[in-house]
Amino acid sequence: MIYSLVQIDEKWTAIDTATLVFVCTDTQVLLIRKKRGLGAGKINGPGGKLEANETLKNCAIREVKEELAIVISNLAFAGRLRFQFIDGYSIDVTVFLTREFSGTPTETDEAAPLWFDQKNIPYEEMWADDRLWLPRVLGGETVEGRFIFDNDSIVEHDVNFYTR
Repeated sequence: MIYSLVQIDEKWTAIDTATLVFVCTDTQVLLIRKKRGLGAGKINGPGGKLEANETLKNCAIREVKEELAIVISNLAFAGRLRFQFIDGYSIDVTVFLTREFSGTPTETDEAAPLWFDQKNIPYEEMWADDRLWLPRVLGGETVEGRFIFDNDSIVEHDVNFYTR
């Protein structure tokens, strides 16, 4: 099947629902090198798939704790990203930001923590869409994006930004 952005509309339903979290300081952002699953080997924010009877915020908190052994709080909604892959897989991701956490980011079997200056993020090691929206989200905007991927390459995309 050939996908188009027209098909990623309000009637579109993803196979998986997930969260993505960016823990920030005034100048830095905490990212991970993912060790397994979708995007293994890439740098990204921590996060993962929603479990049954779980809220998006609870999912974000659980996933960050599992991946980095820290507890986050005071999550702010930063956007929604809908991804359709040519192979048929799809995922609907809610993005959160926070400046509040307790504990020390620690490597786990799922991820290795990496702090980066917000002006020196290694986009070449991340998903291709990240460079399109992450700088503006870190700058205070909210994103809504739709992406069609063929493996690691963006085939088509539409990204909009809103003031938070």
